[in-house]
Amino acid sequence: MPYNAANYFTPLVRSKPNERLTELPALGLDADAIAEDFKHYFVHALGRDGNCKSTHYPYKALAMSLRNRLMERWKRTQEAYDEASCKRTYYLSLEFLMGRALGNSMLNLGITEPATHGLYQLGLVLEEIAECEPDAGLGNGGLGRLAACFLDSCATLQLPVKGYGIRYAYGMFRQEIEDGYQLEEPDHWLRDGNPWEMERPEYKQRVSFGGHTETHLDNQGRRHSSWVDTSDVLAVPYDSPIPGYRNGTVNTLRLWQSAATDEFDLDEFNAGSYTEAVESKNHAENITMVLYPNDASENGKELRLKQQYFLASASMKDVMREWKRLRGNDISRFAERNCFQLNDTHPTIAVAELMRLLLDTERLDWEQAWEITRNTMAYTNHTLLPEALERWPVLLFERLLPRLLEIIYEINARHLAEVAARWPGDTNRQRRLSIIEEGDTPQVRMAYLAIVGSFSVNGVAELHSRLLVEGLFRDFYELWPEKFNNKTNGVTQRRWLAGCNPGLRELISEAISEGWISDLEQIRQIEPLAGDSAFRGRWHQVKLDNKRRLATLVKQDCGVLFNPEAMFDVQVKRIHEYKRQLLNVLHVIHLYNRIKAGDTAEWTPRCVLIGGKAAPGYAQAKRIIKLVNNVARVVNRDPAIGDLLKVAFLPNYRVTAMEIICPATDLSEQISTAGKEASGTGNMKFMMNGALTIGTLDGANIEILEEVGDDHFFLFGLTEEEVVALRPQYDPDRIIAEDSDLSRVMELLEGGHFSQFEPGIFDPIVAAIRSPGDPWMVAADFDSYVKAQQAAAAAYRDRARWVSSSIINTASSGKFSTDRTMREYNDDIWGLASVPALEP
Repeated sequence: MPYNAANYFTPLVRSKPNERLTELPALGLDADAIAEDFKHYFVHALGRDGNCKSTHYPYKALAMSLRNRLMERWKRTQEAYDEASCKRTYYLSLEFLMGRALGNSMLNLGITEPATHGLYQLGLVLEEIAECEPDAGLGNGGLGRLAACFLDSCATLQLPVKGYGIRYAYGMFRQEIEDGYQLEEPDHWLRDGNPWEMERPEYKQRVSFGGHTETHLDNQGRRHSSWVDTSDVLAVPYDSPIPGYRNGTVNTLRLWQSAATDEFDLDEFNAGSYTEAVESKNHAENITMVLYPNDASENGKELRLKQQYFLASASMKDVMREWKRLRGNDISRFAERNCFQLNDTHPTIAVAELMRLLLDTERLDWEQAWEITRNTMAYTNHTLLPEALERWPVLLFERLLPRLLEIIYEINARHLAEVAARWPGDTNRQRRLSIIEEGDTPQVRMAYLAIVGSFSVNGVAELHSRLLVEGLFRDFYELWPEKFNNKTNGVTQRRWLAGCNPGLRELISEAISEGWISDLEQIRQIEPLAGDSAFRGRWHQVKLDNKRRLATLVKQDCGVLFNPEAMFDVQVKRIHEYKRQLLNVLHVIHLYNRIKAGDTAEWTPRCVLIGGKAAPGYAQAKRIIKLVNNVARVVNRDPAIGDLLKVAFLPNYRVTAMEIICPATDLSEQISTAGKEASGTGNMKFMMNGALTIGTLDGANIEILEEVGDDHFFLFGLTEEEVVALRPQYDPDRIIAEDSDLSRVMELLEGGHFSQFEPGIFDPIVAAIRSPGDPWMVAADFDSYVKAQQAAAAAYRDRARWVSSSIINTASSGKFSTDRTMREYNDDIWGLASVPALEP
């Protein structure tokens, strides 16, 4: 028969696309079905055979097999949202610290055991394959990890929430330690591709920079502005599935990658100017090249502002596109069906961008556009440090985003008119509340733009939210008290207990069933078992197994041998002075001093693990890393110290490492200066896995203490009110002179005992400790910290008591699930309906 296209394509053309085109049999979740799919991808899609020795290709084949199963549920979820015509929330964040996807996908699909068995039939070991997956380099610390937990909980609660972020080619950096110093190496996490994502070029958006604005009158005599002569880049979306826990729902994380509008100038290329030919392409791709470029330089500041606008503009346009697909061009009810949650100040330029789209593209008048904008935007603040509230020079804004600056000026003028009407003649208050900070270099206050343009402003722990309205944002609170609320952070127990601690998961589930995995409040049922000696014995054995696993990691990465029977004392988080890794190191030096002096009666062997990255331009944080490593070298090499004390700095702290660290930790260090930590989420992960906390009354520590009780928490330090009261007369020299323990520590530090061949390198640290202006008050809390550490050491020697406290910490962690956090966001801010995925 001669070829005739109709013979092949007529049935497809005549069928309904939503029926015949997508009719496929459901994929099985049993071991045989997974194994068959795995072989298909391994042999046909990837072209491998039995001679392949790399574990990368088996990992990729397994990921593709699982992604297909997620895809079935993904499509049904989106169809359910469309059919329900439901309100949706869009979570905008410059960070999403997702970690590895393979284990989490299997857990939430409920197929870990079938997948393990299916691979075993093929002679493969799941654990070896899983190790091939890199950590997605999409975040830095708690902010990005929180965003990832939020998405997990929203999918589990079947809430129509979509994440928007940036697809960074390189993560923050890969940290290496050389001679005790932090070195930053590129983290090219996408080097081998990402099998979990799908490129969606059909939804690309155009993002503009530079140019200027022009005004004109329309046919009705109304004045409109146009942003013209711009330099544009494309935002290309890549979608990743976010599965809920065994409920058929799969939500979406959409990440934007920048690309040039044209690949290169062909005329320049033909003329031999190769560099100039691809210049625009390189400039465009630089926007999403690296997470958080160092903004110490002017170029770094410009790139960072570009990233923030790139995210906001592409996301706003994408939501408008989706609105018109579903509901046409009438946007009068846009605010009723959409909410944007701004994760910290980074994406707050979205306030001005939405206004621009409504004014310039949709041709609404100012009042209509502002009514929609201020009823769709909600802002989460994550910091009490004024220096962390982003400000951008007006001149930079004017050059990069001239139309946005005009809109911000208009928002500010109308805002200040409202302030003046409320407090006539109070020019100081107007100055304090202005979005534009005047001075030699006028700045745009991004947090203020967020507050003015949002209907909700929340902190992330009870203390944090109170301090915001009493201090940082007091004027705004007095103007709009109804906007402010608290949403205490959480973590997802699916990754941070069920996933990372399988031994404990099995023990708890055997005792109370698996209901706690989707409802963490149920975990309270294990509390009576703290008095059961047999249960305590099994709990201790699980912890011991986890400590052996961590000891292996420490030996591999640090060359230090940890004894699993010793107390594992852990502080892993971003290196920053307010988190007071320095206080921890001073205590280590104190313990070293005691051992050298022979004061070892009733000693508790201790292994101290510290880890975290310092920002590339943060010199003091880098010195603290160097100090930790120098102290560790002295302690670990001294035969007189032996196994009584070990110290290690874990390089390149990351999600995957934390999944090994938190199940193994005995004592969780949460020792920030009171009033400085917004919330913390590491404290919750450790508690959930049975660690006891040593901490100040700061951030979510307060709520952890309320849940677990005084007997199972080691409290020390000044309160926030005491910090404020002490500050005017703070005298660290006097404190050091009157504390013999601290004096001996400072003598070793100042005498160069830990820097014998590097004289003076720790002088800035000594100067900071002794400074009356030390905002972190390290010396003030030292004595109280030492006493709390002594209490912890004594408690650890009583195994029955310690294990009981460990069980009670886990049993008391129900409040700290992001499932609870997301319900509160939804009840108080978003107002979404839960929408189940369509049945297959």
